[in-house]
Amino acid sequence: MLLNLLQSTPEIVEPVMDAMNAAPYQQEMSFSLIDMAAKGGWLMLVLLILSIVAIYIFGNKWWMIHKAGQIDKNFMKDIHELIHEGKIKSAVELCRRYDSPVARLVEKGIERIGRPLSDIQTAVENMGNVEVARLEKNLPLLATIAGGAPMIGFLGTVMGMIQAFFNMSQAGNNIDITLLSGGIYTAMVTTVGGLIVGIIAYFGYNYLTSEISNLVFKMENTTIEFMDMLHEPAGDNK
Repeated sequence: MLLNLLQSTPEIVEPVMDAMNAAPYQQEMSFSLIDMAAKGGWLMLVLLILSIVAIYIFGNKWWMIHKAGQIDKNFMKDIHELIHEGKIKSAVELCRRYDSPVARLVEKGIERIGRPLSDIQTAVENMGNVEVARLEKNLPLLATIAGGAPMIGFLGTVMGMIQAFFNMSQAGNNIDITLLSGGIYTAMVTTVGGLIVGIIAYFGYNYLTSEISNLVFKMENTTIEFMDMLHEPAGDNK
């Protein structure tokens, strides 16, 4: 009875059979991200290297900035008390306990105590410039990756399109749409890869720049506070 029903309703049976026959084909067409990346050619290897460099720079700088910002909130208060008690060596030792640009600025100023205040301020400012340069090291490379990775991806797209049209020109009258679609698919992979790397580097660069600006602001406030401390009346520095 079921067989007779199926034979009498071919308009229902045929679509079902077509879907069942198409299932294995659809499964074969599925692909992973690794397979997709492999389609991009050697430029995807370049983008992979750039992504590793960008992640390394971001991680290294983030950790450096994180450590640089860790300092006791009572640090300047303790320095103030030690200097006013005449314990210069103890103040220097306190600065050396912290691996921080702020502490190194204060240490440089303490080592110049006894010289004219203008000399002390110049030494502190020069040390600040050195610390800022150290914090900003490799950031231009990260910015270059942010701008260059999408361009490399676009280069891969153009090269892929050229290859696709070249294959079509060589096919003569036997032009198959798969020649063009396959070339476009391969070409667009590099664009996606370049954009991903560029976006990661771009947001990472702006985040690090913002954090460095906050740290520089803290360093400037510390410099002002330290110089104000030295400008106090001499009778308070015994």
